[in-house]
Amino acid sequence: MTPGMWTHLGQTASVWPGRNWPLGATWDGEATNFAVHAPRATAVWLCVFEDDGTEHGREVRHQLTEQSLGIWHGALPGVGPGTRYGYRVDGPWDPDAGLRFNPAKLLLDPCARAVSGEVVPGPELFGYVLGSPQERSDLDSAPCTGRSVVVDEHFDWGGEVPMRRRWRDTVLYELHVKGFTQLHDRVPEHLRGTYAGLATPAVTDYLRDLGVTAVELLPVHQHTSEPGLAEHGLVNYWGYNSIGFFAPHGAYSASGDRGQQVTEFKQMVKDLHAAGIEVILDVVYNHTAEAGPLGPTLSFRGFDDSFYKKVLPDPSDPSAARVDTYWDVTGCGNTVDASQPHALRLILDSLRYWVTEMHVDGFRFDLMSALTRIGYEVDMGSHLLTAIGQDPVLRHVKLIAEPWDASMDGYRVGEFPPPWIEWNDQYRDTVRDFWRGHTSGVRTVATRLAGSSDLYADDGRSPYASVNFVTAHDGFTVRDLVSYDRKHNEANGEDNRDGTDNNRSWNHGVEGETDDAGVRALRRRQAANLMATLCLSAGVPMITAGDERGRTQRGNNNAYGQDNEVSWVDWRADDAWIDVYEVTRTALRLRREHPALRQRHWFEGRPALQDGPKDLAWLHPSGREMTPDDWHDDGLRVVGMFVSGAPLRSPGPRGEQQVDKSFVIWLNASPDPVTLHLPENDWVHAGSVVLSTDPAVPEGTRVVAGGDVDLAGRAVLVLRED
Repeated sequence: MTPGMWTHLGQTASVWPGRNWPLGATWDGEATNFAVHAPRATAVWLCVFEDDGTEHGREVRHQLTEQSLGIWHGALPGVGPGTRYGYRVDGPWDPDAGLRFNPAKLLLDPCARAVSGEVVPGPELFGYVLGSPQERSDLDSAPCTGRSVVVDEHFDWGGEVPMRRRWRDTVLYELHVKGFTQLHDRVPEHLRGTYAGLATPAVTDYLRDLGVTAVELLPVHQHTSEPGLAEHGLVNYWGYNSIGFFAPHGAYSASGDRGQQVTEFKQMVKDLHAAGIEVILDVVYNHTAEAGPLGPTLSFRGFDDSFYKKVLPDPSDPSAARVDTYWDVTGCGNTVDASQPHALRLILDSLRYWVTEMHVDGFRFDLMSALTRIGYEVDMGSHLLTAIGQDPVLRHVKLIAEPWDASMDGYRVGEFPPPWIEWNDQYRDTVRDFWRGHTSGVRTVATRLAGSSDLYADDGRSPYASVNFVTAHDGFTVRDLVSYDRKHNEANGEDNRDGTDNNRSWNHGVEGETDDAGVRALRRRQAANLMATLCLSAGVPMITAGDERGRTQRGNNNAYGQDNEVSWVDWRADDAWIDVYEVTRTALRLRREHPALRQRHWFEGRPALQDGPKDLAWLHPSGREMTPDDWHDDGLRVVGMFVSGAPLRSPGPRGEQQVDKSFVIWLNASPDPVTLHLPENDWVHAGSVVLSTDPAVPEGTRVVAGGDVDLAGRAVLVLRED
């Protein structure tokens, strides 16, 4: 199709030359500048949609004639906030060479600040004729896709400055914007499931009371669902299928999707900050919603297909030299090539935008290893890591890596450079195995409790480099972890083949929910044990929303397509595990009030001051310190962790010596009760129980040096000195 073929389809209008920066649509009060990167295109049309009483509006096309540095640009006078637009791009059609230009496809602006409407699955979305990948499709995709929106970025932040809470003082809470409030009876009904709903006092008061300092939001970038999910009547609930790196997902807005979602998101951040809660985004830059080469053409592919990393042709096979195949280490059909200059710029621009304009406090990077590759190899000196590390805006925000991707060589736990911290799945697996009785002794669990020095101490990072978690969005909830031996994903429509089989779970004798009072009580105690262990370990604890109150997904460990009660947090009191909530709340309060339980220095197993107690000592239930033979006793299931508070290795803010209470944390993963003999030394003379999952040893119980305490099987006990 030649440029002239479009001129008779839309009205003509004056297009000013504009400028090639910033990318996206920028309104200045008089006109909106449009700039988009499409270096190999031969023609670009800006399509503006005017409201005419129909669902999609009347499309008016304006051909952009200015191009510089591979960027097409122009400015439209009189076009302002709320205007919906898209692009049509022409150029060579040669799929084998990675050239997939098709002006019949309306494209979302990769830098759009907002998106209106949704993608509706259909053959119109594909750049080729279904069943004939080499033939370009002339079906118009405009009726089936969303529109980019011009946004007014002005917002009154009221002089807000970043909190920049230290990692050692941080407690993460992973939640889904919609799922956390969709069933919340104290959130106004019209705000449930929205950004505004998340900022209501009912939510912020709950989070503060629990002890949360930062919410980690599952993806809020504009996203869409895979066609395969639609065939099963499902949607991509989690949101790991981004199509707009700058746009807050419109469906989570209570106020509209014509740019109102941007203002509502900012107000949410402002309100959460006012409550003392930081906002961290789970970001998905490693792939996009366009899937593999035969996926839909929604945005990136239609402008510049080199955005995606390709499989290099075999030089010994000339016949394969032009076959265009995406290289996929994400399991989603494509991998964004972060070593490609424009892709790198887009990611960095997006990150800076969310920090400077939206005031978020940090990011958790999904499948980060996929973005660190030079060629095909993971490289900790990669373009993206290097660029973020030197960026004056980004290097000071919270940066969390999911340190793996979908490949075998992508697993890089413990390898990311400072200032990155990492999701530590080795912590998750060790703690799960310990409490279900599948560990060999207590050696590894002690390492994880003390911050995983085997993973993070060798490169100068601190214990808080480890994000400790026992569950996440992907997998069982804590309640399901103690209620199911096997996954139950039939509702996902994949014959229970999806989701991991490596759950490290234990149903305690009955699969699923039961009326057996003994089983139910043991499950709740085990859930409390897991939560207490998590909250009191060295590192940064991350709680999955609802785990503290017994949220269940009915055994579904891959609920990414379940936008319903399976995934939403149930706020009813009748089935809530309030006892688990109270243990979690108590553990986080102890952590918050006592710097001894959230130190930034590694424990050294020796006194911080001459003649003082060791900063950390591991105790055998007999009362002695653990011996080498004890560490190699594969049958030992009980361990005590003495943490000294007199003094701490870390100085105070003015260099003063810090002094705190000392603690002994006892973990008994054995099914049998044990008599704990408290050490007879000068470390702790007397104290009391400040947390217990054994009903027979309640909080407030007094203890003295040299005394005994009987602890039930499968229980946690925390003692604090007077």
